[in-house]
Amino acid sequence: MKRFFTLAALSTLALLTGCVNGPIARSRYDVTVYKPKNPDNVRIKVSLSNRAVYVLEGDTPLLVTACAIGKPTNPTPTGSYRINGKIPTKRSGEYGFSVSGDSVHPSKASEASGHYVGFPMAWWCEFTPGYGFHEGSVWPIPRTHGCIRLHHNVAPKFYALAKMGTPVNIAQSQPEDATIGKDLKRPGDYADPDPAPSIMITDRVFSKPTEPLLVERP
Repeated sequence: MKRFFTLAALSTLALLTGCVNGPIARSRYDVTVYKPKNPDNVRIKVSLSNRAVYVLEGDTPLLVTACAIGKPTNPTPTGSYRINGKIPTKRSGEYGFSVSGDSVHPSKASEASGHYVGFPMAWWCEFTPGYGFHEGSVWPIPRTHGCIRLHHNVAPKFYALAKMGTPVNIAQSQPEDATIGKDLKRPGDYADPDPAPSIMITDRVFSKPTEPLLVERP
């Protein structure tokens, strides 16, 4: 019976989306990311006030990028952590879509009236249970449920740098705010609409980057 429902759900997705392959056209936010000489020396720092992520090897910046942080009612936790889980194609277990017949609409998992499919959270790097870095819209105001969102061009590069056990420090501010984070370029496509729900429930949202992720330091 379980197999029947699984096959039925997959058939519904295919009918809704037609072709489920091919990249999704999106705006770019180009950030150079350097390859570490010693991955064991990599550490991640997050500034909540500057909404910035700094990935360093010792004192050398490998990645400096804007991020989205938790809203006041769901703040991003502060403290020292380590990356403890990585899933490139993770989906939310709380928020997503209800799929029933040819209908796909946003829904909480607890309120889904049909087959539930979680909202995509690609390139997931967890730092404490229920919280992680992942791909998403990088709004200029606190917007998330506590996770740290990275632009879709940046998230796979961050994923390549963040290894299991990589230290993470999250604070209201970081010393780097006054130096490498002072004039941080920020993406402007945060208000662009998501793809149609019929696409969001497919694997098309987990497209792999076609460009090199990390470059050699000069």
